[in-house]
Amino acid sequence: MTPATQVPPRHAVNGGSTIDTPRPASPTTTARPAPSDRPFAGYIWAATRLCLGWTFLWAFLDKTFGLGHETPSANAWLSGGNPTKGFLSGSVGPFSGIYHDIAGAGLVNLLFMVGLLGIGLALTLGIAMWPACIAGATMLVLMWSASLPPQNNLFMDDHLIYALVLIGLAAVGAGKTLGLGARWARTEVVQRHSWLA
Repeated sequence: MTPATQVPPRHAVNGGSTIDTPRPASPTTTARPAPSDRPFAGYIWAATRLCLGWTFLWAFLDKTFGLGHETPSANAWLSGGNPTKGFLSGSVGPFSGIYHDIAGAGLVNLLFMVGLLGIGLALTLGIAMWPACIAGATMLVLMWSASLPPQNNLFMDDHLIYALVLIGLAAVGAGKTLGLGARWARTEVVQRHSWLA
């Protein structure tokens, strides 16, 4: 004897014709929100963005004005100091020859300082996240390559970790929480050039 086939419930309407009655969704099929959709995760990414933004901004301010934390006032960029000479002239590793040659060059100083300011402002405001994070990651990888191998590891150090975090910030749209990222994305220039988001 074959088991009876279960027939879905039907409901009579309009003089005897029938339609299938929809079944309620099974509770097990309810999708859980992705971590990036949870407000708490958004605030963690935003806090990380603000911390890194301040890190870049502080480096710019200290080197420009010689605020005395790492840069004495006599060595301030505005007082004729050279923000890249000390670090690059002390470069070690396979690329040290390149860095010794460009240490303290005017164009290198300008690119470095403008980079610190631009990346720091973009991260702090939450705008232009992709250009800022790619530029920041590139700067950090270059700084990593100027001192190889790292002192505490065969190859890994905080420069590479920060670079990955920066790319993560752009990927999750961290500028939209506690930042101007949502407004920035609606501007005409970003609508035309999405890579600026």
